[in-house]
Amino acid sequence: MAEALSLAARAEGLTSPNPLVGAVVLDARGEIVGRGWHKKAGEPHAEVLALQEAGERSRGGVLIVTLEPCSHQGRTPPCAPFVAAAGVSHVVAAVSDPNPQVSCKGFEHLRAQGVRVEVGTMAAEAVRQNETYFHWWRCGRPFISLKIAASLDGKIATRSGQSRWITGEAARNAGHHLRNRVDAILAGVETVLEDDPLLTARPDGVEDKPLLRVVLDSRLRTPAHARVLAPRKGSSTLIATTAAAPLDKEEALREAGAEIIRVTANPFGRVSLAPLVEELGSRGIRHILVEGGGRVHGSFIREGLAERLLYFLAPLVIGDHQAPGAITGLDEKELQSLPRLFNVTHEVVGDDLLIQGYFSKPVWQDIEEWESV
Repeated sequence: MAEALSLAARAEGLTSPNPLVGAVVLDARGEIVGRGWHKKAGEPHAEVLALQEAGERSRGGVLIVTLEPCSHQGRTPPCAPFVAAAGVSHVVAAVSDPNPQVSCKGFEHLRAQGVRVEVGTMAAEAVRQNETYFHWWRCGRPFISLKIAASLDGKIATRSGQSRWITGEAARNAGHHLRNRVDAILAGVETVLEDDPLLTARPDGVEDKPLLRVVLDSRLRTPAHARVLAPRKGSSTLIATTAAAPLDKEEALREAGAEIIRVTANPFGRVSLAPLVEELGSRGIRHILVEGGGRVHGSFIREGLAERLLYFLAPLVIGDHQAPGAITGLDEKELQSLPRLFNVTHEVVGDDLLIQGYFSKPVWQDIEEWESV
């Protein structure tokens, strides 16, 4: 199963809205004769590729797969009948599929065809690998990660707006690798005005993945010449605004290449986040990376929409109370009421420290419904 999980990871960031899946086929003597992983939505599934590689050697053997084989017709044919027809006698799956179209139905088909099915091997690892997929089917909304790069005193820029670069090159490259694993990057208009970011994924300096770039801009202050609007290898830009935004500015931004959607305003006159997140989910977005600034980060936390925080802490002190903070606007007075992270990890990245944690119990710590059938 560890090998199957490793195979699945090769397509990280490429399969959404489908999950990552890897598969290994053993022949009747226990030797590996086939490997496969799902590479992209609409392309063959992992178990089909592994069984095709194994050919006749799969008969009487074992299929090891990280997720339940599907049993419904989607963009590709169902996998469970193909698995049964391949002649394997035993299927070992890490977990069942949380998608109601699939859940347990693939296992039921295999058992009806006389295939022995075993579920639960490395279940937590499999769910963690696909936490955004499992989160979607459990919560019905995209998984949201907040990414922050800040000084030791929690500042994301100087008073004058300088932020390049607070963290070192290694941390910035790690941030681009993170972008490469998500479906959308979201920032507030203040970030666009101050930093003029591209909001693209450029791991190791190579831009190789189209992303949806989302800007929160309740008054349409985004300049038509902003870099976030520039065509970038399939990436598109969506600006979420409110009814208060001027129509002439909307037209100018559309001509510059942006899609404009008007979303309900919150009591502060800003874009209401929950309807926007719902809209993005309806477009197939399963993982959103939020890159602030501080008020945007605070809004996602306050509204209970953020799942995970990735905080790059630089060995730098800005020391100015008027410099913008990493997270603002929570307004809690009691210490016990403030958000506290769970499952915290620490990693040194170059000269910086990456602190990761969850705002609530992650799906991979509550897997009973998926690890046995």
